[in-house]
Amino acid sequence: MPWFGDHVHMDVGYSSQDPAVLRRQIQEARRMGITAFVADWYGESKVYSDHNFALLQEAASESRFHAALLYNEAEDEDAQATDAAIAALDKAYQTYIGPTAKYRDTYLTYNGRPVIFIFPKSGHVDWNRVRERCSRWEVAPLLIYKDEPPAQFADAFAGSFAWVQPGRDGWTPDGRNWGEQYLDNFYRMMKNKHPDKIVVGGAWPGFDDSGAKWGLNRHMQSRCGKTLDETLEFYRRYYDDSNTPPFLLIETWNDYEEGTAIERRTLAGCSGGEKGDSQPTLH
Repeated sequence: MPWFGDHVHMDVGYSSQDPAVLRRQIQEARRMGITAFVADWYGESKVYSDHNFALLQEAASESRFHAALLYNEAEDEDAQATDAAIAALDKAYQTYIGPTAKYRDTYLTYNGRPVIFIFPKSGHVDWNRVRERCSRWEVAPLLIYKDEPPAQFADAFAGSFAWVQPGRDGWTPDGRNWGEQYLDNFYRMMKNKHPDKIVVGGAWPGFDDSGAKWGLNRHMQSRCGKTLDETLEFYRRYYDDSNTPPFLLIETWNDYEEGTAIERRTLAGCSGGEKGDSQPTLH
């Protein structure tokens, strides 16, 4: 999350626009076997985060690290949401991905094509129009949708990614649904219904949005680290070493507001009655 240091988010002890912080985060991630950061991004509508992605790309260029964008759909009505998506991806191409982008070599690619993750919100974007626009790029991007895209937009997306969810039984006060049902359904769906699509697996350490301004008091137990361990390995139930998903998206590096951060993570204080993992000690 590239927005810390902005007053609308909690104080986690650092600013996402501090290059020294970004360099430290990249080195910590590399030591953990992570090869790229996917940044939450809204185009130019959130200037602070957009500026910080540029700084992240620059820091990544120093360490042979990679970065990618996760575009959040605008909440506007139909035409406006589509126009906003087109404008945002045009901006991404010009500034971060295309031939004139200064640090384009750091942008995450798969088989030579840039990867852009799409997080749906209002459902008002006409992704067929967006796909047609992006096909004009020097190298057309691979758009990866959260879960299964609406049928009318299936051809616009090259694949799907999993995102932290408890499954069909939903959120429970004690957080016992750690995502097994959801991941089982996601991998089964991708293998059986969409074998020709790119699979981006998901892993997470737990969830607790009680500290977020927008929180809905949702919880998922960390189970003293077992949730992260089991979600990291879950794809092996459906894929062997000869056919593994090309990417596994860990959710997240530093979203302290929703209790999914693995940065500076501690397992201290785990107990059978936890709602989620306790918040890491912030410095």
